[in-house]
Amino acid sequence: MGVKLYYTTVAASRSIKSQQSDITRILDSKGIKYVIIDIAQSLELRDEMRNKAGNPTAVPPQLFNEDQYCGDYEMFSNAVEADTVEQFLKLKSI
Repeated sequence: MGVKLYYTTVAASRSIKSQQSDITRILDSKGIKYVIIDIAQSLELRDEMRNKAGNPTAVPPQLFNEDQYCGDYEMFSNAVEADTVEQFLKLKSI
């Protein structure tokens, strides 16, 4: 399945909506295929995201490669700045 983006369609925060939009735009522009998992669908999905991230208070967006945690928006943004998105997403080695 590859890259998974844990996302929410029910976000009261503009910053979360903006972050999610930035991630999908960048992934699309780089031609990186990904699956969106909407945690608003169930509490189980939210808990799954938090367990996989190792953070009981994690909020979307969170990125994974399969079940391997890659990071949150800030970490993704740093990878974009450093032009290391593929390595960040564990798509290729450094």
